Amino acid sequence: MPLSPTLQRTEPEALAELQRDHGRALFGFLVGLTAGDAQRAEDLVQETLVRVWQHPEVLASAHESMRPWLFTVARRLAIDARRARLSRPMEVDPEGLEQAPAPVDAVAGSVTAIDVRRAVGSLGQEHREVLMQVYFQDRSVAEAAAELGIPAGTVKSRTYYALRALRKGLQGYGLGA
Repeated sequence: MPLSPTLQRTEPEALAELQRDHGRALFGFLVGLTAGDAQRAEDLVQETLVRVWQHPEVLASAHESMRPWLFTVARRLAIDARRARLSRPMEVDPEGLEQAPAPVDAVAGSVTAIDVRRAVGSLGQEHREVLMQVYFQDRSVAEAAAELGIPAGTVKSRTYYALRALRKGLQGYGLGA
């Protein structure tokens, strides 16, 4: 295959012939190395041909076929590209961002906790005790009644009025009144 004596680059006709003879096989090989990513494989085929263009002396060698050399260069380029990709933060498909969960806002959670504590603190002691038993200590109405020494109906009533007062105190959270 002829060399360009002035530019020290491979002639375009020689590159076109290499592409015709080995391009499809090279592409198939690279699709396998890129886990089926055809776009990345096409880029690597082009980069492999750029290497041939930059090193015309390879075509002047006594190789029976250029395919082994092309596959070796392509494999090394694929490995280098993978290493480069792994050293950077992972690329994210913009379509996947729409389905990704919203990031957790720790400040908003802290503010909510402070607001809930204040609202519970604003309740009378009897209502607070009932909520502590039923919701925070996960006791049944009967267990809370036994612990507090009051009838079960009183536990239900105090729970109802305590939750109603909390809803009123936390209206900005969309709990209703």
